Amino acid sequence: MAVAVRLSVNIDHVATLRQVRGVGYPDPAEAAAIAEAAGALGITAHLRMDRRHVQERDLERLRERVRGKLNLEMASDREMIDIATRVRPDQVTLVPERAGEVTTEGGLDLEGAGLERARSAAAELGAAGIAVSLFLDPDARQIERMASLGAALMPGFEINTDAYTRAAAPDARDAELEKVRRAAALGKRRGLRVYAGHGLTTANVGAVAALPEVEELNIGHSIVSRAVLVGMDLAVREMLAAMAAASKQ
Repeated sequence: MAVAVRLSVNIDHVATLRQVRGVGYPDPAEAAAIAEAAGALGITAHLRMDRRHVQERDLERLRERVRGKLNLEMASDREMIDIATRVRPDQVTLVPERAGEVTTEGGLDLEGAGLERARSAAAELGAAGIAVSLFLDPDARQIERMASLGAALMPGFEINTDAYTRAAAPDARDAELEKVRRAAALGKRRGLRVYAGHGLTTANVGAVAALPEVEELNIGHSIVSRAVLVGMDLAVREMLAAMAAASKQ
């Protein structure tokens, strides 16, 4: 199946299902292997400060087993940077993290000290041979601040598609999609690699997958939720089919 944009499957909620019972299953590394066999070209995992789902041992096992790109989402915290430089994922995506949030709420704020925190973390991770991406809202000001540091330091960014996926009315959805489209075009013009994700499902992924600047989609919750009913293999294949259909339009 030819798909123009790559799929990275976020396996966080496989670990959530395990942690809720405190048992040894299901195994995120096994889920990652099935996802790759089904056609995913990357795996994403978020190691949170509160360890609510993915654990350090999961990250180590993923590093051993993932054949494609391993993308670690994390806060720009000292502990997280130390773990990343030890495990060495292919990419780190820096994300904001707030205590008590259900999921990541919004992109990084690069105003003031936020820009320096991102720069410092990216410099250290880059020195360890790890590519760095930032999770940003589709906001031109934030993208320009990131671009001011140079693509050599931070090669790419992930557009937060949450507002687009939550918009119910067609006009509101179209307006949010236009923001994503403009963000992708701006990032490309600034020499950055463009990724996207958050809240994407087979029903809404098409419009984002069709954007020519977007290289990769990071999708987790909807795939894992579907996998509970039909299995990880079919859930990944269904998402890839939805992405492929968009690329043919």
